[in-house]
Amino acid sequence: MSGTPRNWLILAGLTLGVCVTNGFARFAYGLLLPAMRAELGWSYTQAGWLNTANALGYVVGAVLTLALLRRLPPAPLFAFGVWTTAITLFATGLNEALWAQSFWRFAAGLMGAMSFATGGALAAALFTDQPRRNALSIAIYFGVGGGLGIVLSGLSVPLVLASWGNAAWAWGWIVIGLISFAFCPLSLWAARQLRPAAGGAPKPAPVPMRKMLGLLGGYAGFGLGYIVYLTFIAAWMTSQAAPAWQIAGVWTLVGFSICASPFVWRGVFARFGNGVPLALILVNIAVGSSLPVLWPGLLGLVVSAVVFGLSVFMAPGAVTNFARQNLPQDSWGAAIAIFTIAFAIAQTLGPVGAGMIGDATGTIGASLLAASAILLCGAVCALSQRVLATEQAE
Repeated sequence: MSGTPRNWLILAGLTLGVCVTNGFARFAYGLLLPAMRAELGWSYTQAGWLNTANALGYVVGAVLTLALLRRLPPAPLFAFGVWTTAITLFATGLNEALWAQSFWRFAAGLMGAMSFATGGALAAALFTDQPRRNALSIAIYFGVGGGLGIVLSGLSVPLVLASWGNAAWAWGWIVIGLISFAFCPLSLWAARQLRPAAGGAPKPAPVPMRKMLGLLGGYAGFGLGYIVYLTFIAAWMTSQAAPAWQIAGVWTLVGFSICASPFVWRGVFARFGNGVPLALILVNIAVGSSLPVLWPGLLGLVVSAVVFGLSVFMAPGAVTNFARQNLPQDSWGAAIAIFTIAFAIAQTLGPVGAGMIGDATGTIGASLLAASAILLCGAVCALSQRVLATEQAE
């Protein structure tokens, strides 16, 4: 597709979908967690369990998406996932019982995975005749979408909680749900513009999984390690007696850095078709995750937020870029779904495992350091990934 204003508007709609399914559905919880934990009397393990429930839903959603892509094109799956994720976010604020919270976190993961994986394939289909714009569109989809959700929640939630107390956590979810509903129309319109012609989705070509084990291992390491920071950084700052304005500022800085990340990484995506982009991204996430513990104080948190934010949402962009450069277009959706499954399975272990480490050691800082080590192992795996044989991409 050519570089028309309409294509950029389609990309904006896809990006708002990521804001709902990732920026809000997966990461706003980390900001609301300290208030929910204090108000509802949860341990770190219970708090981590809810993000594990979200990750389990993500596994189911990724597997379901892979199966559905054999019968349906990506566009309707993306639209369905965005709309239903918005419903789950609104519903999360309606019942404080642990079973209800677990159900809605699971549902948000299931529906969000359906939209996230298919939306990446749709973004990769824009500007296919212009490699640099194509790489930028993929990076914007993942970076700006998630970053916008984090910015919007970071500018509002901590200050609301500081003014109205921990009991206001439920209203935080309700407001996030209402904002998500407002984003849906443009996202649904964008999906309609990218529906294939009548006749259904083409049958995808086989995905050479054995030749992608390095990248799959690296992406699994990403899923296991990155989620610890976004689940527990606010809880870490709260344990260090950080004021509400500082928590809000650091969280918002993470979001703004995520929004800027596409412009940092687009050149790397355009240049490399192997595992180098993901390896570099994972090293940066590892550094950002460890800095709050290794460099205590506000300056360390600021640097951590910038380094982490400039990299974290580019990991999905890296694997999408790899699929675009190494596989036929009909296989992009299936390949991204396979990567999402590997990522999601690993992600189920991260939050509850980190919570158990935090409970055992008495500090969630130990979990941040453990996550950093796992991310570095993932970087080594990703670095081993080579460009696929030419015939695979034809």
